[in-house]
Amino acid sequence: MPAAEYRPQLATLVKEPPRGDDWVHEIKFDGWRIGARIHKGRVTLTSRNGKDWTRSFPDIVTAVEKLKTSDALLDGEVAMVLPDGRTSFQAMQNSSSAASGASLVYFVFDLLSLDDEHLASLPLEERKSHLRALIGTRQTGRIRYSKHIDGRGDELFAHACRMGLEGIVSKRRDRPYREGRHGDWLKTKCSLRQEFVIGGVTDPEGARAGLGALLLGYYAGDRLVFAGKVGTGFSQKLAIDLRRQLDALEQKECPFDPTPPRPISRAAHWVKPKLVCEVEFTEWTNDGSTRHPSFQGLRADKSPKEVVREKPRA
Repeated sequence: MPAAEYRPQLATLVKEPPRGDDWVHEIKFDGWRIGARIHKGRVTLTSRNGKDWTRSFPDIVTAVEKLKTSDALLDGEVAMVLPDGRTSFQAMQNSSSAASGASLVYFVFDLLSLDDEHLASLPLEERKSHLRALIGTRQTGRIRYSKHIDGRGDELFAHACRMGLEGIVSKRRDRPYREGRHGDWLKTKCSLRQEFVIGGVTDPEGARAGLGALLLGYYAGDRLVFAGKVGTGFSQKLAIDLRRQLDALEQKECPFDPTPPRPISRAAHWVKPKLVCEVEFTEWTNDGSTRHPSFQGLRADKSPKEVVREKPRA
């Protein structure tokens, strides 16, 4: 099974964790979803949309190569771990993070094949048993096993929010691994957070450099719907780098349908909707914009057409 066949199972957003003993619950990591394929001893890292990320994480490749198998397909999240134990997507965007004590880790939570044996059809509990046997339960080093708790999802979710984590993922313990989003995996978030497509940019004001704000949108069918703007969460270096990328994508036509209100559109530089970013915010306003948004980073692992408004299932 080549690495290109890594087709991840995805979690559906819900308002609160499911109850009952049919579910196990894991901490939601704040990083890049990555499949690690070992084939005849050679490691390939693949993102959720099929891009090859092997060269991006050489330390992770080296760690995976040391596992005692020549053939396997692992599923997990590559994340930057801060000194306090939290994972941070923003830290992955910051080249100085390693100097501040953060470290890059591959948290593995599933095993889809091992030594030519296909495991995806097995229940989650059996797959994780095989995974524990392969990588151990260590919580140090480049590769770490993603622990879970049985039931008590509400307790883990409350703990995650107290710790300032993103949230939790709940999984049916008795189900096979199936690609896509269908309800066997559920995610509960401590704050609102999702991906948006960048459709425009405004100029900086005063002493600020690079950009003023990014204009955000999501797809509803073939329409890119305006969802507000974000002007916080950037370092000066990142703002300048982002502006350079966006200037290369500038176009005359507004990509949003309908066009944003005149005060915003009058100051906008429109860009081709090619870049995806992640934004944290407090709530959706009545007019469909994000309130108090904060930029978290670019998402090169997401395709623009994948980006829709996430609505938690009851």
